[in-house]
Amino acid sequence: MKMMISFSNRLMQRYMPDPFLLVIVLTFFVIGLAIFLTDSTPAQIVGYWGDGFWNLLEFSMQMVLIVVTGHVMASSPFFKKLLGNLANIPKSPGQAIILVTLVALIACWINWGFGLIIGALFAKEIAKKVDGVDYRLLIASAYSGFIIWSGGLSSSVALTIATPGHFTENLIGVVPTSETLFSPFNLIVVIGLLILVPIINRFMMPSKEQAFVIDRKLLEDVDSVQASAVEQAELTPAERLENSKILSLLIGLLGLAFLAYYIVKNGLVINLNIVNFIFLFIGIILHKTPRLFLEAISSSVKSAAGIIIQFPFYAGLMGIVTASGLAGILSNAFISISNENTFHMFTLWSAGLVNFFVPSGGGQWAVQAPVMLEAAKDLGVSLPKTAMAVAWGDAWTNMIQPFYALPALAIAGLKAKDIMGYGLVIMCITGIFISAVFYFL
Repeated sequence: MKMMISFSNRLMQRYMPDPFLLVIVLTFFVIGLAIFLTDSTPAQIVGYWGDGFWNLLEFSMQMVLIVVTGHVMASSPFFKKLLGNLANIPKSPGQAIILVTLVALIACWINWGFGLIIGALFAKEIAKKVDGVDYRLLIASAYSGFIIWSGGLSSSVALTIATPGHFTENLIGVVPTSETLFSPFNLIVVIGLLILVPIINRFMMPSKEQAFVIDRKLLEDVDSVQASAVEQAELTPAERLENSKILSLLIGLLGLAFLAYYIVKNGLVINLNIVNFIFLFIGIILHKTPRLFLEAISSSVKSAAGIIIQFPFYAGLMGIVTASGLAGILSNAFISISNENTFHMFTLWSAGLVNFFVPSGGGQWAVQAPVMLEAAKDLGVSLPKTAMAVAWGDAWTNMIQPFYALPALAIAGLKAKDIMGYGLVIMCITGIFISAVFYFL
C-alpha cells in the first residue's frame, strides 16, 4: 500500500499540471479525437467549442457563490466556534483523517455542494487543532467524500428521471427513487463506500517524519476577518446603515422566510441554488452588520478565481464532445463489447471516461442517456440500474478530475497535484468495489 501511495503521489506531483493548464491540454486532446473519430471538420469543431464556451455560466456562478458564501458563513464567529469545537474531537492524526472523511461522505450524500464546502472547511479547522496530521491527505480526505454524491439525495441522474416530463421519459418512463437511490444495489454501494473510503484514507497516512504539516499561522491568517471598533457618534448616516444590525437582521429574516415558504411548497428538495441561498442569508445574519458581511465577502472572493476562468473552457469541451457525437462514439465502443452480464459494468466505465470531458452529472446524462438506454432496452437489462451506472461512473473518476476539486483547493490553498495522488489510489480501489457491485448484483 505504501509503495502504491508513494508511486501515485510522485506521479501526480511530477505530471499533474495546474487545473487551468490541464483543461487547455484536454481541449486540444478532445479536438484531436473529434477530428479522427467523427465526421466533423476542423472548422466545425472550432465552432462547437466556441458555441459551447458560455453554456456553463449559470453553473459557474453557482460554484463561485458556493465557495464565497461557504467561506463567509464559516468565517462568522458562530461557525468558527462550532467547527472549532468539532475539531476538538479527534485526538490523533488517524482519528482526524477518519472523522473528516466520514463528515464529508455524509454531507455529500445529503447534498454535494454542501458537502464539498463543509468537508474542506472542517478539514482546515482540524489542521489547526491536531498535531502531526498530514494537511494534503486531510484535504484529499475531505474531497474523497464527493465520490458518494451521485448515489445521494442530490443525484442529478436519479432526480432527473424521477421528474415527470424529463427528456428520456419516452425511453425509461418516470422512475421513482425507490428504484435508484434506495434500491438494494445503490444502498450497497453507498454503505460500502462509507466503510471503505475512511479505511483507505487511514491507510494512506504517511509516517510522522514524512507528514506534510502546515504552519497553523498560515491558516489563521487566511481566515481572519477582523472588525474595527467604530464609535457610533462618529458615524455619518451612510455609515450608520453600513453598521446597522437591524438592517442585516431584517434582510436575513426575509431570506429565511423564503426558505420556509420553499420547504412548505416543495418539501426538502435541496438544489445548488437553495444551498447558496442558505449560506448567503445565514452569513448575513451571523456577521451582524452589512459592513462586516462585505469585509468577509472581500476576503473570500479571491478563492473563486480558478472557477471563474476554468469553467468556460470545460463548457467548450462539452460543446465539442456533445455536438460532434464523440460521447456517443466512446459509449458505443463499450456497448459493442458488452453482454447482459457485463453491460452495467461497462456503462460505469464508459461514464467514467466521458466524465473527463463532460464533468457535469446532468450534462453527462444528457449526452449518454439516449445511447445507453437504447442499448439497455435491446439487451433487456434494468434501465434504472443503467441510469445509476452512468451516475456512479461520473462520481467515481472525479477523484482525479480537478473540476470539482477547485472549491476545496481554493479553501485549502493547495494545488491539484497536492491531493490527486491520494485521489488516484481512492479511484483505483473504489473502482474495483463499485464495478463488482454492478457486475454481480
